Amino acid sequence: MAHRKARERDMLDSVYSMLALVFILVACVELCDAATVVDVYRLIQYDISGVPFGSRLASLNHHAGSLHFSPGADLSRTVVMIPVRELNISFVTEYVSRKHPLGGMLFLLPEIFRLENGGGGKDVREKEVVKNVLLELEKLLVHAKLPYPVYFAFENDEIDAVLDDVKKNDATGQPATATTGGYKLVIPIAEPKKVASPTITNIQGWLQGLKADGDANQLPTIAIVASYDTFGAAPALSVGSDSNGSGVVALLEVARLFSLLYSNPKTRGRYNILFGLTSGGPYNYNGTHKWLRSFDQRLRESIDYAICLNSVGSWNNELWIHVSKPPENAYIKQIFEGFTNVAEELGFKVGLKHKKINISNPRVAWEHEQFSRLRVTAATLSELSAAPELLESTGGLLDSRHFVDETSFIRSVQLVAESLARHIYGYQGKNIQIFADNSSLAVNPSYIRSWLDLLSQTPRVAPFISKNDPFIMALKKELADHTDEVIMQHEVLDGMFTFYDSTKASLNIYQVASVTFDLLLLLVLGSYLIVLFSFLVITTRGLDDLISLFRRPPSRKVKTA
Repeated sequence: MAHRKARERDMLDSVYSMLALVFILVACVELCDAATVVDVYRLIQYDISGVPFGSRLASLNHHAGSLHFSPGADLSRTVVMIPVRELNISFVTEYVSRKHPLGGMLFLLPEIFRLENGGGGKDVREKEVVKNVLLELEKLLVHAKLPYPVYFAFENDEIDAVLDDVKKNDATGQPATATTGGYKLVIPIAEPKKVASPTITNIQGWLQGLKADGDANQLPTIAIVASYDTFGAAPALSVGSDSNGSGVVALLEVARLFSLLYSNPKTRGRYNILFGLTSGGPYNYNGTHKWLRSFDQRLRESIDYAICLNSVGSWNNELWIHVSKPPENAYIKQIFEGFTNVAEELGFKVGLKHKKINISNPRVAWEHEQFSRLRVTAATLSELSAAPELLESTGGLLDSRHFVDETSFIRSVQLVAESLARHIYGYQGKNIQIFADNSSLAVNPSYIRSWLDLLSQTPRVAPFISKNDPFIMALKKELADHTDEVIMQHEVLDGMFTFYDSTKASLNIYQVASVTFDLLLLLVLGSYLIVLFSFLVITTRGLDDLISLFRRPPSRKVKTA
């Protein structure tokens, strides 16, 4: 009896071993699927006064599809992979406007748009084609509510190979499903959470003017201001090289140039110069508003005028001065004439645009309008001829290092520095170059290039930048190297804007076999193992032992008294 139980135990051990082997083989079928990991960047998710916009989901687990799908195909469980260079904007418009169900969207950006890639003149035609597409696409996505995940990624060899396979399957009428196989896109990420009380940081520095002996009056002040943060469809890619990286770099170079003049009492002007790097620019210049409100009345009244720098790095032959006060105003006239004279010497034009502000409307189109609301004379210098709409021209996908023209940008810096210097030193209307080329006071292209490169690799969407972020500290240090009394002001962003995290993730691309193939493989493996097991039992223990495994054991009757 004991010998029989031992034999049954040995056979059960064999069965367990066989089952374990089956499970291992099944697992191997799944683990052997080819996988590619790609960095992806999520479409922004935000609310304005409680109204939702952007992509409302982050996690992803669906099969991949392409734009070559069959008419009437169900895409509710499909992530459509869309190369921007092949984008059919009408498809995106239709699915967004009509709210067709989708598993998700993955937009593939050309490799030249990577943040680490430098500028240059290569692929000019391709950049122009992509430029128009991206402008329209970003405007569409940012102002829509999308109930599915939307991501951006950069093309590379691996993802291009996946897309080619997906296109072939879709073209033959065999889209990826659970039964046909294909590729599965997986992003295992927690659902986004609100960014609690996002902070904005303003940085200011002074160059103190020289008072005349016995003069007790406060010196007049000229303010140079630029907003440094951005907003775009993909926060993790929103570097804003031109809008408004160019304005920030121009301010830093002007501060460097005037620090050379103001470091010597003999060349120090009789004006204080206030430099302000503000945050919250895309959100009605909220940081500028709070910065100005922190000034006492005496300081505000001492400001002769403020020049706000916005998008001055990519233009052809004309810049614009935007003002809120009438062109007939004496200060506006003086500013415009000063800039016009210098621009003519540099070989381009400066135009004037007047736009009244509506105090009852909270919308602020230009940074100088925040000054105008406090009755401070101000103007904005920009390559843009018209005021952008809310959350537009604020550093989107298109606004990368490739689209900044260094030659034009250097001329912008020369225009600001020379116009400001002639006003401070009383050289208006005189052909005197203070910052002449090849002089010790010349604009430094290397300095400009290095800061443009840094800004073009640094996403700066305010809600995702902490007040001690290395970039913020770098700005503070740089301003402190050239100015005095540098201080930082931390404020909470206007509550009408709500943002959500999860801006970047890793996409896992799995090549999955069809269910039919898996079942067939398991059937073959199972049959082989059964035959092998039967052969081993018969040869070692005999046919009777094999049959006994499948025979019902006799029931035992319990005798009752």
